Amino acid sequence: MIYALLGIAAAFCAYIQWGDEIPLPSFDKDMTKKEAKYIHNVNKQEEKEKFKRAKLDRKPSGYMTVEEYELLSAPKDRMTEEVDIPKIPTPADMVYVPQPAYKIVRYNNPPGSPEINLTKTFYEKRQQNAQGIVSPDFTKLVYPAVYYYPNSGSTACDLFVINLEDAKSNMDKILTANTIHRMSEPILSTDKTNDNYYTFRTLTPVDFSTDGTKLLVKEKIGNTKDGIWQTMPVVYDFTTGVSYRLVEIRDAIIYYWKENNGLNLDDKRWDVYPLGFAADNPDWVIVNAVAYTGAAPVNLGTWKVSSKGEQSQLITFTNSEVEVSMNGYKLVKDGIVSPSITEKEEKQLKRIEKEAAKQKKKEDKAEVEALEKSYKAKIKQMDEEFKEAQKDYNLRRKIQGSTSGDEILIKYKEIKAEQEAKKQLQLEKQKAKELKKLEKQRLKEEKQRQKELEKQQSNN
Repeated sequence: MIYALLGIAAAFCAYIQWGDEIPLPSFDKDMTKKEAKYIHNVNKQEEKEKFKRAKLDRKPSGYMTVEEYELLSAPKDRMTEEVDIPKIPTPADMVYVPQPAYKIVRYNNPPGSPEINLTKTFYEKRQQNAQGIVSPDFTKLVYPAVYYYPNSGSTACDLFVINLEDAKSNMDKILTANTIHRMSEPILSTDKTNDNYYTFRTLTPVDFSTDGTKLLVKEKIGNTKDGIWQTMPVVYDFTTGVSYRLVEIRDAIIYYWKENNGLNLDDKRWDVYPLGFAADNPDWVIVNAVAYTGAAPVNLGTWKVSSKGEQSQLITFTNSEVEVSMNGYKLVKDGIVSPSITEKEEKQLKRIEKEAAKQKKKEDKAEVEALEKSYKAKIKQMDEEFKEAQKDYNLRRKIQGSTSGDEILIKYKEIKAEQEAKKQLQLEKQKAKELKKLEKQRLKEEKQRQKELEKQQSNN
């Protein structure tokens, strides 16, 4: 009990000693104004966050909303993607790196020579895009995509088309051709069943027809342990989207040798080599047939077959009389670019990149300044609107305290009209002041021009 009384006495003494210095909380009876001010501050904070977010969005990062992510990750039309010409990168510690030079040459030269060359990495990557052929009008490129199936050691193939870009040189069209621009579906495909071990099936473009509407392809089927079993000429028609397997030419060769020489080619190892389209008639395909004897191959004749396989005919047993057109193109390396040219290009590129970086920095700075200016203007407008709303609210409260009934609305309108007239008068004064300033500046410039003109006349 004694300790309790002592505690109360100590508290009372402290109250007497410090009570005058302790600030007592003040409660504003008008909560409407406080609420309006709170909402105004919240809106200003939101504008500030929008401004900061806009600055960050100039360089997209991983921090984004779900809606923003979905918008950025929406599928794009890969056919419209821009592709730059490939260039060998120069390491920082090297002064000169040889840049290859290219030239455009005939693809089917000599006739029937195109083959697919598989690299060592093919069996590791399990896919390879082989040499492509460009149409005579440089509108499309056709290339084979070869696939490897390690579970059976077999190979399959698809033939894809890339539409080349317009408004570019022929060289740039080929250099910028990229698989992202290829048509989604292949125009030709081999059988992709891989139940037979070590079998291979490939599609090799041989040549285009003169007008570029047809493509001759050779389909090779064989076994890596046993060699090629059969080569089948195939013609794809771009105008109709239909392919023709020229099986009739093989039947015609078998029939000819059986009827005229009693030789059954079904019991022999033989094959055909598609050479290309006939020079005198693009509707005919030229092929050469060869039988294997274990020593020197035996020529079975050079034949021609219509592009749809409707007719077959023996031409000759010597290739001297055969004329095959060469229509498609390909790109090959042609030495290296001169070091002096490469160095000049590098210096020029560095200047361009430096100027581009400066311009980008300048544009970025201007963009930030524009964002900041817009943000400050918005905040200024919000502050003015809030200030005007508070004044209007105070006016209403003042009128309600001094009048009643319809007089409140009448007096409010009168005061607002007076305020608007006063505001309009101030604006007109400000406008007149600015016009006077502009006129003064104009007269000054006119006077300066007159002086310069008089000086120029005196010198003459």
